[in-house]
Order: sequence, then C-alpha cells, then structure tokens
Amino acid sequence: MTAYEPPYTAGTAGYDAVVLAGGAARRLGGTDKPGVRVGGRALLDRVLTACARARTTVVVATPRPTARPVTWAREEPPGGGPVAALDAGLRHTTAEHVLLLSADLPFLRERTVDQLLGALRAGDADGVLLTDPGGRDQPLVAAYRAARLRATLAALAGRHGSLTGLPLRRLVAELRLTRISDPVASFDCDTWDDIATARARIREHGHVLDEWISAVKDELGIDLDVDTRGLLDLARDAAHGVARPAAPLTTFLVGYAAARAGGGPEAVAEASRKAAALAARWAQESTAPTPPGRADVAPDATPDTRPDSG
Repeated sequence: MTAYEPPYTAGTAGYDAVVLAGGAARRLGGTDKPGVRVGGRALLDRVLTACARARTTVVVATPRPTARPVTWAREEPPGGGPVAALDAGLRHTTAEHVLLLSADLPFLRERTVDQLLGALRAGDADGVLLTDPGGRDQPLVAAYRAARLRATLAALAGRHGSLTGLPLRRLVAELRLTRISDPVASFDCDTWDDIATARARIREHGHVLDEWISAVKDELGIDLDVDTRGLLDLARDAAHGVARPAAPLTTFLVGYAAARAGGGPEAVAEASRKAAALAARWAQESTAPTPPGRADVAPDATPDTRPDSG
C-alpha cells in the first residue's frame, strides 16, 4: 500500500460511476442527505457534476429528480449497507474502471476524478482512494478495477452467505490500494455542522464565482467550459470603457452570438475576442486627444455634402 500524488490528467473518459445515495443519515436526524442543498444545488447533483463524463452513472437509491440522467439501482433488501449497494450498482456497469462515490461530497471536482482514474491506470493496484486530513481512508471517493471488485464481492458473498450488512472495511481489506491525500475533495457531510461548513466555504471570495457559475450551468442544463476569466475581463473593459450597464448587456450579446455560431468554447472565445477588441478601441478613442483642426471621425467616414454643411 503506497502513497501516490499523480499529476492532473485530462481525458480520462471510458469509466463508469456508482454513487451510493441511500442510508438513513441518522446524524442528520433522518434528513434526506443527498437532497440537502449546498450552494443552491443538492449534494447528489454536485457529485453527479464531478463524474459527468462517465459512460454510465448508476445511483443506488430510491429514484428522484436529478440534474443529469442516471441509471437507478437498489440493493435487496433496501438498507442492506454499502457493500450490498455497491454490488447492486456494479451490476449495471460495463467499463473496466469504476468510480465509487458517496452522495455527500460537496467539494468533489472533475479534476479529482481524473487524478483517481489516472493513478489507477498508471499503476497495478486494485484501486485508488482518497484519504482525509486525518489520514483515514475514504473508500467511497475512489476508482477501482471493476473485475477485481466483482471477484472480491463474489468471494465475500460466498464466505458470509450474503453481502447484506457487511461493512465496507471488509471489502477494502481484500484489495491492494493506492492512496491520494486530498483534504478538500474528501470532505463529506455527515452532520449539520459539516453542512454549515460547506455552505460557508463556497461563499468565500476565492470560491463563490466558480460555485455560482457551476450552479447556473446545472440549473440551465448547460455543459460548456468557457474562459470565465476572459469573460470577466471583457465585462470589466465594457463597464470601464463604455458604461457600467454595458457589462451585462455585452456578455449577453456574446452568448447570443456564440449560440448563433453553433455554440461551444471556440464560439464563445471568438465572440469574446471580437467584443474585447471593440471595447479596447472604444476606450482608446475616448482617451486619445483629437488633433487640432480635425473632427473625431473614422478614416473612412464620408464628408458631409449637405448644402448647409459649411
């Protein structure tokens, strides 16, 4: 069992995800924990966003509305525990690698998913999981080899007669695991204090904008990565160089133009580039002195030839 800190690796598609969203949430007084909102989004929806590139996402729980399409599964009998729930979810997957997640991870991001999958593919371990700030394993924030999971689950069922009620540590003890330390992504919400901590953190200055943009994209059903910093720079230039109301109107028009051009990050970037160049020209004209004896006109302006133009 070794520690591993892999580099960020994009493009790790071709995996399936199993999200365990059942359980009694006793420490929350029986509240429907996956439906608790943090940053305006249900905890379950936040997790589904992090694994949005999965080929198949299976949620083991009673079906409910979600921001993204999923496959629903249920362990038999319901409430049979995480090992039985994993087995139920795994039956709906076909990928070689499976991401296993709980539904209460407010800070999980696609980047962490890519790190887990990248580490799994780069080594020979059965799985790669996160550890929390105390060094404790988080087997429900992990990527596993599906074949090894199936074989281990079958062995446990044969040994115990059933998977119902088995603790997750029984499964983990059978696997060769690699660990990644990530105190933020491994943070889970077991208590109302945890919920309060998560809600406060996403409103901090360094996080609130990204959280808001992610929430808006989920709410509007938009799955598009754009240059947020570039759009903010454009809004700033329009506000300072033209007028403050120009900022929201310009960004709206950029979005409209990008949609007409077929959408996508390239269309947004091109529309933003054109609008930013216009804002720069506008600001330059407003500050540049006019040469003596010349009207402030564009070079290709047509002279005024009306009878009273003199």
